[in-house]
Amino acid sequence: MDNKPIIALDFSTEKEVQDFLGLFSSQKLNVKVGMELFYQQGPSIIYSLKEAGHDVFLDIKLHDIPTTVKKAMTGIARLGVDMINMHAAGGRRMMEAAREGLDIGTPADKQSPLLIAVTQLTSTTPDMLIKEQHCALSMEESVLHYAELAYVAQGDGVVCSTHEANAIKNKLGETFLRVTPGIRLDNDRSHDQHRVATPERARDLGSSHIVVGRSITQSLHPVDSYIDVLRQWEGEK
Repeated sequence: MDNKPIIALDFSTEKEVQDFLGLFSSQKLNVKVGMELFYQQGPSIIYSLKEAGHDVFLDIKLHDIPTTVKKAMTGIARLGVDMINMHAAGGRRMMEAAREGLDIGTPADKQSPLLIAVTQLTSTTPDMLIKEQHCALSMEESVLHYAELAYVAQGDGVVCSTHEANAIKNKLGETFLRVTPGIRLDNDRSHDQHRVATPERARDLGSSHIVVGRSITQSLHPVDSYIDVLRQWEGEK
């Protein structure tokens, strides 16, 4: 998966997906399939997207005992997705098992999906970290701890907010991915995400990949909005 913006396909039906993607005139896109779409459409939506030439980030955040995650990842690897994630809170052994499952399930002539770990959700606030997770660390310290755990477990990177991306890059290197959701264009609402940034700001803060949803999918002119996001992300004026 290259580093073009990843469009979050936050839809419920394949028709909605196809109607939306039909606006892009057969462009090859990076797209994210999350729980809403995958749990309602299943593997068929992945096959459809791959047949159309798109790179797919399957965002279903696995978090379970190591054996279960290993078996799930073995099956997911056979779907042909390009990126998959898990919760770093599941621990080192669970993340190692995820890698083992991907290696088992990936066909010999294919490349294994990128494996990334969710650190703290962009909807999590510092107040929630203290009161609900009973975590004595700061947000950056907590995210860095999870990132280091994922690194040791042979993950390819993490999902984090833009605000922690540069610290992770400095600590773990440029090649360890920093996939950042919560991307908004100027004047867009943040909705239920608290740690947000524009594409330009995300680039400056050290993101390696950005995930953009409603700023594109709910725009009156989705293609124009995507081009705006891409230009900002690539540093064009």
